[in-house]
Amino acid sequence: MSSVSRLNPPNILTLLRILAIPVVVLVLLPPAGREISFARSLAAFLLFGAATITDLFDGYIARRYQMVTSLGKLLDPLADKLLVCAAMVMLIPPGRVPAWMAVIVIAREIGVTALRGMASTEGVIIAASKLGKAKTLLLNLGMGFLILHYPVFGLPVHTVGMVFLSAGLVLTAWSGLDYFFRFVGEIFKQEPGARVP
Repeated sequence: MSSVSRLNPPNILTLLRILAIPVVVLVLLPPAGREISFARSLAAFLLFGAATITDLFDGYIARRYQMVTSLGKLLDPLADKLLVCAAMVMLIPPGRVPAWMAVIVIAREIGVTALRGMASTEGVIIAASKLGKAKTLLLNLGMGFLILHYPVFGLPVHTVGMVFLSAGLVLTAWSGLDYFFRFVGEIFKQEPGARVP
């Protein structure tokens, strides 16, 4: 497959999402000893939201127009994980996200990525589950509200964000365990001669 075919519209959207990550980090980096201002929070919220929306479009375009590539399969889930985890880490110092929640999410993502790598070496492909997709949606919503943080039109934005994040955290642990047990089940179902070398 040529390098030109890899640089298709879905992959370009994914790359833009990855490039947005350091910008979100910089915007959420407040002056020493000061709270992140509403203006910076709003800017980071809009950028995070735009980056999250690209995830919907790149997947749809790739499937609709048969532009699925190995590069896209690698970068798309990686971009999602990096975006959410980077935002969570940046919101720990100002106290918007508890550190223990970030640890659980990051540990799950590392664990699932490691299992996915192990599965691929055994010739096993474990499809993304509905739990994982629901987890991603809830975490994205939670992080969006927590990035915005400040009340808007009387809506307790931070509280709403924590509700979504807490629900996402439950699905984070649940989907991680689900992935692990499906991985173990698939490995045991494989006969030695049936595995891809």
